[in-house]
Amino acid sequence: MGAGKTKRMPRAVREQQMLDAAVSVFGRRGYMAASMDEIAELAGVSKPLVYLYLNSKDDLFSACVGREARALTEAVRAGVRPGLPADGQLWSGLRAFFSHTARHPDAWRVLHLHARTHGERFAAEVAAMREEIVAFVTQLIAAAARDAHRDPHLPEGEVAGLAEALVGAAESLADWAGATEGVTAKQAAATLMNFAWAGLGDLMAGRPWSAPEESGAEESGPESDPDPVADPGPVADPGPEADPGPEADSAPVAQAAG
Repeated sequence: MGAGKTKRMPRAVREQQMLDAAVSVFGRRGYMAASMDEIAELAGVSKPLVYLYLNSKDDLFSACVGREARALTEAVRAGVRPGLPADGQLWSGLRAFFSHTARHPDAWRVLHLHARTHGERFAAEVAAMREEIVAFVTQLIAAAARDAHRDPHLPEGEVAGLAEALVGAAESLADWAGATEGVTAKQAAATLMNFAWAGLGDLMAGRPWSAPEESGAEESGPESDPDPVADPGPVADPGPEADPGPEADSAPVAQAAG
């Protein structure tokens, strides 16, 4: 079918066409259910040509993961506008992320769903992409803190944790937006900004949230002995079978009854 179409097309262009078809099939069907016959047909080439260019199904899938990981990280980096305030930079980066995942839903499923669950080789490629994005967001938050404080008090570990949380939330929200009809990239980015910036904005202004003090909860455990005089309440008749005996301390009862 594709023999007549492949004579004049440069190899690099044809290979990208194969990868486009493979991402579509892998994204919709997953690695195991994807067929090399279907990929070849969608690309408009013969199956032997796919093997000639990309060696094997594993290599084809790896090429898809690598290409789409690079495309996503480049989109996020290109979307951030350094001259803006901290919230503007975060907003522009989130818009770029959600716009890219919305325009390329099959690629996002390949990266976030199928590559992570198919095997260690592919999961490692996606993990490397994610680490790059987290590192970029970490730098963004740290730079924003420096600009806000001049002498920031955010520890390095806390900044890294904030970046991890933000990227994880963006990934989950991208899944939700892709599965929810009518949610645009702008709406998804605004949802995450409303969730995250209320906290990050206070951090940038030097107003971190603090855990409430325990107010002596540790001292009032189950072994503490309340004052029997403070609130004695009614004293029930224990009955003849509940006689504590002459050696029992009856002071509390006496005080309560008195």
